[in-house]
Amino acid sequence: MKTAPLMRAMSQMSGFQQTLVHTGQHYDRAMSDVFFEELGLPEPDAYLSVGSGTHAEQTARAMLAFEPVLLQFAPDVIIVVGDVNSTLACAVVATKLGVKIAHVEAGLRSFDRTMPEEINRILTDQIADYLFTPSRDGDVNLQKEGVDAKRVFFVGNVMIDTLIRLLPKTDPERATAAVGVKPGHFALATLHRPSNVDDPTTLTEIMKAMAVVAKQRPVVFPVHPRTRARINDLGLASLSGDVKLVEPAGYLDFLALESVASIVMTDSGGVQEETAYLGVPCLTLRPNTERPVTIESGMNRLVASRTSDIVGAVDRMVEKGKAKHTIPDLWDGHASERIARILLEQ
Repeated sequence: MKTAPLMRAMSQMSGFQQTLVHTGQHYDRAMSDVFFEELGLPEPDAYLSVGSGTHAEQTARAMLAFEPVLLQFAPDVIIVVGDVNSTLACAVVATKLGVKIAHVEAGLRSFDRTMPEEINRILTDQIADYLFTPSRDGDVNLQKEGVDAKRVFFVGNVMIDTLIRLLPKTDPERATAAVGVKPGHFALATLHRPSNVDDPTTLTEIMKAMAVVAKQRPVVFPVHPRTRARINDLGLASLSGDVKLVEPAGYLDFLALESVASIVMTDSGGVQEETAYLGVPCLTLRPNTERPVTIESGMNRLVASRTSDIVGAVDRMVEKGKAKHTIPDLWDGHASERIARILLEQ
């Protein structure tokens, strides 16, 4: 969702030659191939097959596999997005080989260094040559960390570029019918962060909360492969009650569901951004967020991953409904174009 609009913007300008590297960190077809198809991404020029594993294993494999690819293609700059292990791994390889780095979605901070993603964000920003921030708080964070302001560019959110382009292509009626719910009368849930799914007590609390919520309104839960494995390992499927545990959705189907949900429960950064733009109430099952701008928009609220807290917050947020909200600056569908123009001018 972040790479597609960048490639699209660069392909519409003269002066770029692009090479697409798929690290294979997201190795499940439902989490990778279907997104390539729906987002109109070309076939990767290189596929690294990093796969799953510990953070150290993923990072090391990505570094080892990426170095010969970088030497082969010898680019002027590499573009890394977000905060996954591949982001940091490829950035480290590039800087040691003297290749410039552009970090898209720079400057975001949860200020929680127990999150692996926070470490990836901090370290990537320290070595990047071009830091493209999605919101003003990113600029402030980088300034406090001593990053040269000449390297920082506030451009807006590339995720929203994709949302704006593809929202008209979604079919909410079909997507809701496929999972047996009605638009505007269901809760949508996503869950994948280690702090929520790897701790048996926390995951149990969340599953119980979803079951209670499902007694009042249908809960649709597209289950991330990693999360499903934890649920099965811990024998928690029996706690789900009437929750609809469905397979992961493609981008278009998930966006369709998201746009007509009465509330979304998530621990995903991207979902926080999408709901903030769409004006859909969102409960983030985390003690912090690296996207405070979504809370400032009026549509997102943090809640502890405890049954009583989640249930109470859902009731209050649904009652509040789609309140008046603000869309953050430059979340206008043109962030990728701004990035492409900046790169051309450097």
